[in-house]
Formats: sequence, structure tokens, C-alpha cells
Amino acid sequence: MVEGMDGAHDMVLWKVEPQCSMAEADDFERLSRLLDRPRVKIERKLSFDERSLSELPVTGNLRPVDSYDSMCSPGAGRSVFDTPVSVARNSFEPHPMVGEAWDALRRSIVFFRGQPVGTIAAIDHASEEVLNYDQVFIRDFVPSAMAFLMNGEPEIVKNFLLKTLHLQSWEKRIDRFKLGEGVMPASFKVNHDPVRKTDTLTADFGESAIGRVAPVDSGFWWIILLRAYTKSTGDLSLAETPECQKGMRLILSLCLSEGFDTFPTLLCADGCSMIDRRMGVYGYPIEIQALFFMALRCALAMLKPDVEGKEFMERILTRLNALGYHMRSYFWLDFQQLNDIYRYKTEEYSHTAVNKFNVIPDSIPDWIFDFMPTRGGYFVGNVSPAKMDFRWFALGNCIAILSSLATPEQSVAIMDLIEERWEELVGVMPLKISYPALEGHEWSIVTGCDPKNTRWSYHNGGSWPVLLWLLTAACIKTGRPQIARRAIELAESRLWKDGWPEYYDGKLGRYIGKQARKFQTWSIAGYLVAKMMLEDPSHLGMISLEEDKVKKLPIRRSASWTA
Repeated sequence: MVEGMDGAHDMVLWKVEPQCSMAEADDFERLSRLLDRPRVKIERKLSFDERSLSELPVTGNLRPVDSYDSMCSPGAGRSVFDTPVSVARNSFEPHPMVGEAWDALRRSIVFFRGQPVGTIAAIDHASEEVLNYDQVFIRDFVPSAMAFLMNGEPEIVKNFLLKTLHLQSWEKRIDRFKLGEGVMPASFKVNHDPVRKTDTLTADFGESAIGRVAPVDSGFWWIILLRAYTKSTGDLSLAETPECQKGMRLILSLCLSEGFDTFPTLLCADGCSMIDRRMGVYGYPIEIQALFFMALRCALAMLKPDVEGKEFMERILTRLNALGYHMRSYFWLDFQQLNDIYRYKTEEYSHTAVNKFNVIPDSIPDWIFDFMPTRGGYFVGNVSPAKMDFRWFALGNCIAILSSLATPEQSVAIMDLIEERWEELVGVMPLKISYPALEGHEWSIVTGCDPKNTRWSYHNGGSWPVLLWLLTAACIKTGRPQIARRAIELAESRLWKDGWPEYYDGKLGRYIGKQARKFQTWSIAGYLVAKMMLEDPSHLGMISLEEDKVKKLPIRRSASWTA
């Protein structure tokens, strides 16, 4: 799938030479004291993002978390090549990694017809195989976009949103099958022809991906990023254009359509998200459900209440209430719930069943009994008939906090779990994408003997620095910035001198991944976003949604309830 347009801009990439002076910087003591100050007693129950931010002294750039009013980022309108605002604005000496990270991030920028439209996945010149690491991925670009927005550089984000929206309109076929109209590409590549002086685009909707799976998460990330752009710039005009309104409706049409589903969760194939290889997450993976919930809430805030928009808004409200109840009731696991499942009866029939999914207690893995602390909890990886995946997945749980899919109490419990099981979930390099790793016969059956997803590597228990920005956002929202600071300090001890690897291997994340690319763009951007959010917690408003914003619909019993 190729599009041609006249005009071109050479994308020049240079290798970044890592430096070894790793000066430690205790930059955040003042912020921690501010966030840990005693709470003010207010009669109304505040949501977690309100409590963590609204009680800070109102100084400088502090903004409301979820007001849909104009919220221009500090330094808006800056050039793509200016000095980072976060460095210039700081009253304390920044870590030397920050400047190097910005330089590396800017070297990854991709241009189309002279305009910046995204960042490539990696600029590792030492790797012999390029594969698709020279492409702009929607999910990979999100932390880069957040970094540019926080630094007052929205142009590249706007261009990216418009370009990927245009790609959505392309006809998408895999063999003889046509994909849904609303599917967003996993990635796109800019091809420059120096002879004809033209730029062309090639998009991948899953037809070139390993396993040929369409990216379910791309559309959700696009909606989330559109809201982040609107929150950061205060520019409502982009989201309100007919093109963006249609784009959102097309994405929503794919996931709100009625079918044979008996649950409000979204049924997915393996490999349709960040975990893009066979890892036993088919069914109803937590990552997709959390992103689905967040995208629905973001779309609800941006859709215009016209004839078409109003219909979708009503459908979104209905789905949000059903999805929120389902996830909080059946995906949540803590010590008490684990004990209840352990004592479940099976083969129950009728609406009075307690074990609604017929989970067999003997299927509970041994590791979970020692792993589960008395204080803490999390959303399990997957729930479907007779199947409960007890693994921890970091991205889904962080998004659950940020989207307020997790209740305030559940959000606190997730952070408690991370603290209680720091060695297992963080180790020496944040953050484990999943825990524990699949091993032995189970690994053979579940992954199909995947040589890349061996135990404690890649998506099978590997440690991914990009997740640092989501962890930091969750920490700030729950009023626990000290957890984020500790994780950032771990990353700063190695990430730069190791050359910004894609992931780390081993139980503790001590080793650079055996197939990890160096100068991985989202590892770089994830670090920058985490630093900037700690410096200015008001940036959290771009990616966080308040718990009490979801409207409640009356729950009516179906006719079959009393039949």
C-alpha cells in the first residue's frame, strides 16, 4: 500500500555515542515533600488524580487534571530543534542523560514532504537486519508524542495524527479478505526517491506483521493521543474536524458492533498489541480492555453531540458502565479474591452461580500463592470461560489506573503490589512487561517454542524501559512519586551507557536483551516523559482521566432474569 506525493526531505540519521559520566541527581526531594504533604479534609470525595495534584501549591504551570478547557503547554509553539523546555525551565541541575536523550530523540524524527510526521522505532546502525524498525509505529510514537507535547512542540504530533488518519481511509486487504474500514495501521514507512524527488508512504495494517495480525491497539492509541494533543494545546479545532470525528466513529464502530459476545470485553487474537507474538493472551487480554476503556472515555469527551455523534455517545456510555463493572468484578485479584477462587465450587448453573466462569481451582498456578501479598492486588491478564490467566501485565494495570478503570482503592492496591514485589516486577531495570515467565513445557505449548520469547526475555518476562513513563504517570496519580523516582534512578544507572536498549533479559533485568535493538526510540522517549512528569505533575492531565467523570446509567434487569 503506497502513496506518492511530490517533494521530499532527506532524513539523516547519525549514531549517538554513549557517554559514561553518570552523575547521580537527587532532583525530586522537593516534589516528594509537596506531594506527601497532609491531605486537606474536604467533604466531597475526590478522585485520585484530583487528590494527587489539586492539593499542591498552585504555582507556575499547574493545571487542572481533566478540564477540557484550554491547556497550553509551557513553551507552546517551539521549533522541533529548540532546547528542551523542561531543561530551560528547571530550577535544579538536570541529569546529563536528559540532553543526550533529546538529541537521540530528534535524530529519530521522520519527515514527509519536509514536515515531521513521527519517529522511527530505532536508529541502531550496528544491527545488520533493519526489519521494520525503520518505520513509524502508532504505539511506539505515543511516548515520543508525549515528550514533544510536554516540551511545547505540538506540530509533529498534529502531523502524525492527520497522516495516520489519512492512512485509515486506505483499502486494507490480507490475501482475499478485506479488513474493517476503521482499522488503523500498525506502522508506516516514508520512502524517499532522490531521483524523482518524491516521498511515498507504505502502510502496514497487519499484512506484513509476524503472524499477520491486525493491530487492535493502534486505533485506541490514536484516540488517546488525539485527546492528549487537545489537552496539551487547548486546540479543540483538530478533534472537531469532520475528518477526525469520522475517524473516531469508524474506530468505535469496529469495537461497539453487536455480535455473539456475552461479555462487554473485546475479543482479540494473540499478538494484536504491544505483545505482538504468540504469548497466550488471546481472548480478553487486560492490555486491550484497559486501552478500550480509556479510548471510549477519551472519545466521549471529544465527539460532537450531533446526530451521528450523539448515537455513539449513548453507545459508549452503555458500554463503559458494563465494561467497568465486568473488569472490576471479574478481572480483579487480591488476597481475599484469590482465597475465594481457591474455594470455588464448579459446574454451577443458573444466574445464582458464584463461579460465573467455571474456573477450576486446581488450575490456579502454584506461584501465585507465594506472590500474592496480603496488601495489594492487580487486574489479571485474561478471563474467559474456564480460563483465568493469573499473570501480571504492567501496561494494562498502569492504563487501568490512568483511565480510572481501577477504582481508587484498586489503584492504591496496584501500587502497593509494586512496592511489595519490587524485586519481581521492577528488579534492577524497570519494568517487567509480564510476570512470571513461561518456562519448560508450558512455554513450548503456549508460545509455540518461540525462540525470541524464551524465559525472562522479550515479552516473556523481559524488562522494558519504555514502561517507565506509564509507571511514573500512575505513581503521580496515586500520590506515590517516590516509587517513580526510585525506578527512574535505576534506569539512569544503566540505560544511557547501555545505548538505550529496547528491552533487558533475566529475572531481575540485568542483561541487555539478546535481540534488543540499541537506541530504541520509545526507550528514550519513555525516560524523557517520566522525567518531565515528575518535574511538572500537571502534565499528567494529558494521559489521566478522573474517576468520577464516568456517567452512571440505570441498570435494568433483562426479561430473562425472572423468567
